[in-house]
Amino acid sequence: MADIKAADVAKLRKATGAGMMDCKKALQESNGDFDAAIEIIRKKGQAIANKRSEREASEGVVLAGTNAESKFAAIVVLNCETDFVAKNEDFVGLTQSILNLAVDKKTASLDALKKESLEGKTVEDLVVERMGVTGEKLELSAYEKIEGEMTVFYIHPGNRLATIVAFNKHVEDGQVGKDVAMQIAAMNPVAIDRENVPAEVIEKEKEIGREQARQEGKPDNLLDRIAEGKLNKFFKESTLINQDFIKDSKMTVKQYLQNVDKDLKVVDFKRYSLAD
Repeated sequence: MADIKAADVAKLRKATGAGMMDCKKALQESNGDFDAAIEIIRKKGQAIANKRSEREASEGVVLAGTNAESKFAAIVVLNCETDFVAKNEDFVGLTQSILNLAVDKKTASLDALKKESLEGKTVEDLVVERMGVTGEKLELSAYEKIEGEMTVFYIHPGNRLATIVAFNKHVEDGQVGKDVAMQIAAMNPVAIDRENVPAEVIEKEKEIGREQARQEGKPDNLLDRIAEGKLNKFFKESTLINQDFIKDSKMTVKQYLQNVDKDLKVVDFKRYSLAD
């Protein structure tokens, strides 16, 4: 059996992120072959992935960011099984590295992101390899991206909720974009404005309104009118620019934007929360 030196174990640990004992065992198993030891650790990660395929990876990290020009923004979600791993510095760092890659490359989709190259491996293989370090099922489960003349992101403390928002023009005051991104985080709008709400959502809200009125004993000939009124309330509460601005409820988000620049508009947004 090859003489396994502490320096070799440390080198393998730096290369893979695996524990010291796991690195030593891998080197012993490979008879000191460094590349073979890396493969053993990777295969261990794959074995954990297969073993834990039925486990629920409901914890994790939600991060967001923009590229250098602030015209492309993305959200990346990396799931794990426990809060302990989710708060681990290396796990958060891996998620941040994947996010940085996505915004730099302007990656188009989740599938494309998994195939991007990071640290000499595909993102997908890197996540599988990290399973051998954590001993938990990990999953790159979600990816959202938007583009605009200005994009802004917000990450809520705890890394479980993040938002990204795109505007039709650049604004010098960075607080404006952050205010809207925080609005989206806090109020969870379903669309930018009423015309952006899907038809099926509108029909569902109308039906809910009619049924509520019916249960309240309202006459049948008034149900549609009452449902329309409830729908307008829904638009007010659930579409971004019509919501009351959380920092000043005397104005709507639309009015807040117009006070900054009468032509300033939100063109897209995304929100992701592990709690949703």
